[in-house]
Amino acid sequence: MAEPIYTVASDSETTGEDRTTSTFPEIAVGIDIGTSQCSIAVWNGSLVELLKNTRDQKIMRSYVTFKDDTPSGGVSNELSHEYDMLSGAAIFNMKRLIGRVDTDPVVHACKSLPFLVQTLDIGVRPFVAALVNNVWRSTTPEEVLAIFMVELKMMAEYQLKRPIRNVVLTIPVSFSRFQLTRVERACAMAGFQVRLMPEPTAVALLYAQQQQQAAHDSMGSGSEKIALIFNMGAGYCDAAVSAIGGGVSQIRALAGSPIGGEDLLQNTMKYLLPNSESIFSHRGIDEIRRMGLLRVATQDAIHKLSFQSSVEINVSLGNGSKLCKVLSREEFEMVNSKVFEKCENLVKQCLHDARVGIEDLSDVVVVGGCSYIPKIRKLLMEISKKKALYEGIDPLEAAVSGAALEGAIASGIGDPFGSLDLLSIQATPLAIGIRADGNSFIPIIPKNTTMPARKELVFTTVQDNQSEALIVVYEGEETRAEENHLLGYFKIIGIPPAPKGVPEITICMDIDSSNMLRVLAGAALPGAQHPATPYMEVKMPTVDDGHGWCAEALHGKYGATMELVTLRKKS
Repeated sequence: MAEPIYTVASDSETTGEDRTTSTFPEIAVGIDIGTSQCSIAVWNGSLVELLKNTRDQKIMRSYVTFKDDTPSGGVSNELSHEYDMLSGAAIFNMKRLIGRVDTDPVVHACKSLPFLVQTLDIGVRPFVAALVNNVWRSTTPEEVLAIFMVELKMMAEYQLKRPIRNVVLTIPVSFSRFQLTRVERACAMAGFQVRLMPEPTAVALLYAQQQQQAAHDSMGSGSEKIALIFNMGAGYCDAAVSAIGGGVSQIRALAGSPIGGEDLLQNTMKYLLPNSESIFSHRGIDEIRRMGLLRVATQDAIHKLSFQSSVEINVSLGNGSKLCKVLSREEFEMVNSKVFEKCENLVKQCLHDARVGIEDLSDVVVVGGCSYIPKIRKLLMEISKKKALYEGIDPLEAAVSGAALEGAIASGIGDPFGSLDLLSIQATPLAIGIRADGNSFIPIIPKNTTMPARKELVFTTVQDNQSEALIVVYEGEETRAEENHLLGYFKIIGIPPAPKGVPEITICMDIDSSNMLRVLAGAALPGAQHPATPYMEVKMPTVDDGHGWCAEALHGKYGATMELVTLRKKS
């Protein structure tokens, strides 16, 4: 393959607003960019095929190095040594950083990575930099992701002998809409038109195809099955409950959390070297390399513990410092007990939200890089009371294969064998609503609502002759408004003069098939045929960098003068 020539648009030249239509003009490829690994797949006319890089690898590393004038990533760049990626010149874990502000605990956890992550703790984008010739070169997670996707694009176009424009990209369930816009912006910078698909939803679609094929082979119609999908990679943990039947995968519930193999790794590193934070605090070249040495040794030990009961760690950290220790599987599980507990709670919450009993589960599908960890597998078998987990899907290829299937379906191509007679019915992973009733989060579209969706709720004023109202939109699951993700805000004016509690202010939220969120708001007096003023329609999110300041600034500026309360109509 020719040397990569990067044409990445600047952040200001892209808006990320171009959305996919219901169909793609040509077969879209599926891409799964994980926190530590990535893959790309395409429907080849009869089945899903994963593309390989020049080193004959289907699973590639998710990183970009800034050693030379032209950045290079894990798609085409061959490392001379594994530690080179951990010398400060490489940026990875971009999926954990993208779209997050510097007050986020996930960002603070990334400070222990062997490159520079700085925070001011004021709710703005963190400062990220790679060490190039003893100089910190700043970048952004969006730029890193775009550079990496350019390499994937070039690789796919070289192999498929055609331009690649449309992609289906898998994303974690817990991503906020602000994070989604950042991913879309990175895709636009790389020249992609993207459709985003939650990772467990993609896995559920692949499972649906397998069940449909099994029913076809047995000459039967196939009965409905309920599958629990559990996906845990390096950065995120997702769970989904899907009803499968006749090639249709309907998501009944989704749950997600930013916990994953990276947390297991960092916890284990701190256990092996309790004073690691003070040792690596200066972020010099030597400290970063020592951090990389410890990271690689710990990562290798965790992998080995999936297949053996203990592992010996013997690594030189430089300056005469050496770490020699035998780590048992029991110690590893003890050190990470809180992470495993969060995984367990996530699965139970998902089953509860789906209103599915253990006895109703047909299969438990476990995918992602952490699916090989014995504790994870044991935990899921105990929850589901099953003696075995579903083994028909490759854990590392499941998400990208489902994305490639969705890409083929969205392209509208036919298949004489019915392999693409599939439908994925998705659900909202988080509730969407506004701030009202004081500082409460009032959901208008509840969590796990089938998409597309359109719902409305009526509110009223809190003051006599209130002429304006501030609509502050959030998404999340917390009771207090500010504990959720701020999506945006706007003001409606011209509310007819009336005593408080009389005007009816209707807030409508609409999510279309491409997951675009629109918020509409208008005011009228009871019994009126038409609103007092034209409705406001605003696409969300509207906030950009610095959105951590917005809610506080709005409250300081307007206080309670333009608040709303839920209208409770008399029965």
